[in-house]
Amino acid sequence: MYPLAQVITSSPDEVELTRRASKGDVDAFSELYTLYFDQIYRFVYYRVGRVAEAEDLTEQAFLKAWQAIGRYEDRGSSFPAWLYRIARNAIIDSHRTRKDAIPLEDLPPLAADEDLAPEEVLAKQEEVKRLQTAIAQLSEEQQQVIILRFIEGVSHAEVAAIIGKSEGASRVVQHRALAALHDILSEER
Repeated sequence: MYPLAQVITSSPDEVELTRRASKGDVDAFSELYTLYFDQIYRFVYYRVGRVAEAEDLTEQAFLKAWQAIGRYEDRGSSFPAWLYRIARNAIIDSHRTRKDAIPLEDLPPLAADEDLAPEEVLAKQEEVKRLQTAIAQLSEEQQQVIILRFIEGVSHAEVAAIIGKSEGASRVVQHRALAALHDILSEER
């Protein structure tokens, strides 16, 4: 359906780019921006559901990252995990200032699959909409874990680092979210 993001690990190139960026190297930060913009944007978009808002929040996250890059330290989690945390905080700050519920809105349309008949594509799109509606009924934290794990393809350890919980606690959130999704989807049948 949607391509999974690469697993969040620190490559030697990323470590070097991060080191250079933390010393004020604009070109190194620009390369990091290029490497991770799509992942961070997708994460933000799935949380806010509106293109313009997702673009603004993603840019805010990268601006905050640039402002704080001199203080970045690899404390057992990767640079992208640090970016996800910054983006997560930008989303939370946005929710607090607006004080209204932000539903998880339309997902991007499915790519056309040459092997599927039009009615099969429509059925898949309806299933995606049904799943999206169910995910929107979860708590904020559960939504974040589901999006990070199953849409972005982030590891359990990185999800834990992003949401600020232990890996075990993150797995419990995921388990409860999946159980809640099962119940929600079962009720609809």
